[in-house]
Amino acid sequence: MDAKLLEILVCPLCKGPLDYLKDRREFVCKPDRLAFPIRDGIPVMLEEEARALSAEEAGALR
Repeated sequence: MDAKLLEILVCPLCKGPLDYLKDRREFVCKPDRLAFPIRDGIPVMLEEEARALSAEEAGALR
């Protein structure tokens, strides 16, 4: 993933920072407990495409 892109991408809902999970190919917003997919190298930053994190997943990211 391009370093400049990582610097400017924020959560589309809260505008907060995202964590990049390379192994899962996702960007994660901890406060909103959402994971945004990366498909074919392109981040899909749409709320309706995001996956809700389980309580266990959210706790593991803290």
